[in-house]
Amino acid sequence: MLEALGKCAEQILFVANGDLQERCYKELLRRHILVIKRENAGLDAGAYRAGMLHSGWKKLSEYDEVLLVNNSVMGPVYPLDEVFSKMDAKEVDFWGLTRHAEKFEKDVKNEYGYFPEHIQFYFIAFRNSFVKSYEFQFYWNNLPEMTEYWEVVHRHEVVFTKYFSDMGFTWDVYLHTEKMDYLSENLMILYPKLLLEKFRCPVFKRRVFYHNYGALLCFSVGQHALELYNYLEQECRYDMDTIWDNLLRTCNLSDLFENLHLDYILSGEFSHREMVRDVLKTKRTALIVHLYFLDLLDDVWKYVSHLPDLCDIYITVNSEEMKRVVEQKCRDFPCAYLEIRKIPNRGRDVASILVGVSDIVAQYEYLCFCHDKKSFQVSGSVGEGFNYKCFENTLYSEDYIYNVIETFEKNPRLGILCPPEPNHADYSVTLGFSWGWKNYQLTKDLADELGIRVPMDPDKDAVAPFGSFFWFRYDALKKFYEKDWKYEDFPEEPLPPDNTISHAIERLRPFVAQQAGYYTAYVMSDQYARIEYTNLRTGLKDFNRACFENGCLGSHRGCVEMVGNLIAKK
Repeated sequence: MLEALGKCAEQILFVANGDLQERCYKELLRRHILVIKRENAGLDAGAYRAGMLHSGWKKLSEYDEVLLVNNSVMGPVYPLDEVFSKMDAKEVDFWGLTRHAEKFEKDVKNEYGYFPEHIQFYFIAFRNSFVKSYEFQFYWNNLPEMTEYWEVVHRHEVVFTKYFSDMGFTWDVYLHTEKMDYLSENLMILYPKLLLEKFRCPVFKRRVFYHNYGALLCFSVGQHALELYNYLEQECRYDMDTIWDNLLRTCNLSDLFENLHLDYILSGEFSHREMVRDVLKTKRTALIVHLYFLDLLDDVWKYVSHLPDLCDIYITVNSEEMKRVVEQKCRDFPCAYLEIRKIPNRGRDVASILVGVSDIVAQYEYLCFCHDKKSFQVSGSVGEGFNYKCFENTLYSEDYIYNVIETFEKNPRLGILCPPEPNHADYSVTLGFSWGWKNYQLTKDLADELGIRVPMDPDKDAVAPFGSFFWFRYDALKKFYEKDWKYEDFPEEPLPPDNTISHAIERLRPFVAQQAGYYTAYVMSDQYARIEYTNLRTGLKDFNRACFENGCLGSHRGCVEMVGNLIAKK
């Protein structure tokens, strides 16, 4: 964005609210950009004011135009020359890219009592005569310090256009979208692809990718971020790494997961088998299996046998008896390499992959981890259902595994691919309560120890491989292996059902991947996706019946508001 603006502007003043890394500061200076570092007081309005007052009205009055831009947008997707060429022909005092339509709603905190039609303040330009005017300078000289987001919106952004329009100053916008007002007052959030495709809007809002998804469902089916992403990637050939670098550093993965629909449904019967086999010849792939329960061996082996013969297998066991049985089972098994390791019975599956095979994981591009699983804290069929869900969506068939590898190849920022969290019977609480009772603090403490700094929030879901079944790139979890894990780091048996280092590690994996620049996604076979859809639909159907049975709620939005109030009251 700075590069594009530099082609249009004689001088750029960069106002950094809060910390600015030294390398960023030096890069700005190298580009001959003036820099002001200040506290985050007044958000963007405070930064705009500080920048203009620093320059001084006399200096600003020498320019044909003063442009204010903030980092809530990314781009440009189309050349800014198009914008300035069109707007230079407009005889107005100030202009912007887009407008927010007039909106009436309760609890509006400004002198008008509603949201007037206004220019959106992420990109707004002021002509020379306007900058030199007493009214303009008086406004900015006396703009009160605002500490809350709502203050900046209600008392500045939404009133600025009307305030000066009422004084006789004229304005316009680059995109005239009045005919689209029936869709939404704020097309930048709900219809970003439409603005790019039909109106050649040069920028898009970062917030599209991490907006409160529950709020979006009050107005849409939630398609906007995915539509925008696909359009940028496929039609605009936009540098998607620019987006991922920023979002993974600054956003909570749960928000990205919901808005970008980071889940994949893969065929279990058809694949580009030969193409993926060529990949496996150059990118080493391994399956790591931890086995403990002798009576589950045949069930596990049914899935292990789906592994393509070009892959390696490492099996960890806790006893000599299990090792002998597995050796017999593995005789003549078609794979590139197979090794069975006996490890201590401490740390279970988590210690298996962090300690038991720590010496070999760096040799591989892609790895898969699974283990035999019995959940003693729930009844037999409930635990077996979780086990079924994990295996069906990790090693469903040979074609499915080829499709998993192809998914990693097509999505270079994909770091972990795992089955969705359980949502049946005793496990249904996992949806919305994925941290459990005390696991957040344990996970945060471990994150701090490992130097993981990406956003974490106990009120947002952990998009994690629950059950410890997952595919991953080694580079995504490399940080885990920089720590010298030992079996003694894990509690002795019997392992508590929750709140241990193992439960923290389980939830920390996606944040480690995020720190490395990768995202975590859920994956399902096309067959299991049919079950998952029915389960989620049934759960929502029962929820709606409970909410609506007395006629107390009239809409989905009312339902959301009611739940929000319950959460707020805890």
